[in-house]
Amino acid sequence: MNARLDHHNPLVFDTHELGRRPGALRKVTRSVPAPKDFGIDGVIGAPEGAPVELDLRLESVMEGVLVTGTARVTAEGECVRCLEPLSREVAADFQELFSYHETDDRGRVRAEPAAGDEDSGEEDTLFVEDGLFDLEPVLRDAVVLALPMQPVCREECAGLCSTCGARLDDDPDHHHDAVDIRWAALQGLAETVKDGEKDNMGGAEPGVDEKQEK
Repeated sequence: MNARLDHHNPLVFDTHELGRRPGALRKVTRSVPAPKDFGIDGVIGAPEGAPVELDLRLESVMEGVLVTGTARVTAEGECVRCLEPLSREVAADFQELFSYHETDDRGRVRAEPAAGDEDSGEEDTLFVEDGLFDLEPVLRDAVVLALPMQPVCREECAGLCSTCGARLDDDPDHHHDAVDIRWAALQGLAETVKDGEKDNMGGAEPGVDEKQEK
């Protein structure tokens, strides 16, 4: 059996009021602290403990409890263009069915399938455990999908100079004089030739007239 859920955990919700009556409905509004690593690692996410505002609708159905909701949180990261800090208000919608475990004629939960049973079909199924369900995995997936993969401080951000790393938005006229590498090569060759000519002149043999005078 799965480990018991902690009803003190703010992301664990109680469904006992629904009473397994299909059609029974309960609305829940709750502010919870963001769990650890709540976002896209190294890119953007909500700091651990930041408030996450939840608006939920819990509906009892034959198979379990259908949870529909919206999560709102402020995510922090850095612009991928200029590397400046940024923050984004994120709203993530989600819907998930938390299923009841199968029971026998006496209402006892049937034994769970053995590990590795590919025909169980329960690998991705979330369950109601003793009238409780844990929203964290659903919430985490929904928020991560709502976050930008390439966050920018603003759409028009010019980024950084590829030559010196200066922030281009701070200096719109920033530029470097472009040097054509072909001309630079020719200039270097010309300087080499000049240096060679100077060396030759400095070590030249005496002229014909000088030899005749001797």
